[in-house]
Order: sequence, then C-alpha cells, then structure tokens
Amino acid sequence: MVALIVGIVFIAAAIFAVVPGPLAWWGDVLSFIRGSLPVIAAFVGLIAIFIGIADIKDRIEAKKEEAEEVQAEKKE
Repeated sequence: MVALIVGIVFIAAAIFAVVPGPLAWWGDVLSFIRGSLPVIAAFVGLIAIFIGIADIKDRIEAKKEEAEEVQAEKKE
C-alpha cells in the first residue's frame, strides 16, 4: 500500500514539474528524451544482437542433438 501511495505522489510531482506553471520543465524533459534516445537505441540494439547470437547457437545445438538422435536410432 505504501508503494502505491509513493508511486502516485511521484507521478503527481512529475506531472506538476512538466505542466506550464511555476517549474515548466517540459523543455528540459524533452531535451533529455531527445538526448537519451540514441543511447537507449544503442543498448537495445546490443541486446538484440546478443539475443540473436544466442538464438543461432541454440539452433545449431538443437540440430546437433537431433542428428545424434537420428544416428542413435539407426544403430538400434
């Protein structure tokens, strides 16, 4: 329950900070988002590459195991 209240308070504070008025941080928030997008895109790209490599390795391993099963069946 406390986490829910804290979350609501933080969201309200964030909304208060970006709406036009006393703080009016919307321009700063927009600049931060624009600046962080290339970095986030690079991290997501790296993660996708690592997942792709792991998937390829898994497929190769599955083919090897399948070939071993076929050879074991032929021996029987």
